Amino acid sequence: MMHSPTVAIRKFDDFHRMWARRLLTDRWGSSSIVSRGRIHNADALPGFVAMAGGAPKGLITYRIEENQCEIISLDSLAEGSGIGTALLGAVLDVARSSGCVRMWLITTNDNTSALRFWQRRGFEIVALYRGAVGESRKLKPEIPYLGSTGIPIRDEIELELCL
Repeated sequence: MMHSPTVAIRKFDDFHRMWARRLLTDRWGSSSIVSRGRIHNADALPGFVAMAGGAPKGLITYRIEENQCEIISLDSLAEGSGIGTALLGAVLDVARSSGCVRMWLITTNDNTSALRFWQRRGFEIVALYRGAVGESRKLKPEIPYLGSTGIPIRDEIELELCL
């Protein structure tokens, strides 16, 4: 476990699964997340929960396949407070200790705050998949057509961090 003065990072377990399912549904329309044509049940994946003041304040889920770690979801209930960075640090530790050489994720073209967050932490944009969200909607119809800032959600953007 990693700790800071105000945030404790704990392994995601069954105790927080119901909370995570609600969080993911509120934020993403369901606990299913689609990346590169693959559907992930994020609430069933490994991850970490950020705790502050006795309550969960953030969640990160990931999957490791071969020597790569994909971040599936990252949510902070207090953006700008270091929760996302602390959660990312916990997954980075796991990825490195598992022998991963690459950490990557998919976000969408409308998610400018995510693009800013990831790039500030060393991730680089390595691919743009034009129109991919249309294909993702076939797997997850809950994906909206407009993002929260009014930008049409069309494309997937792949970011990576070489480890």
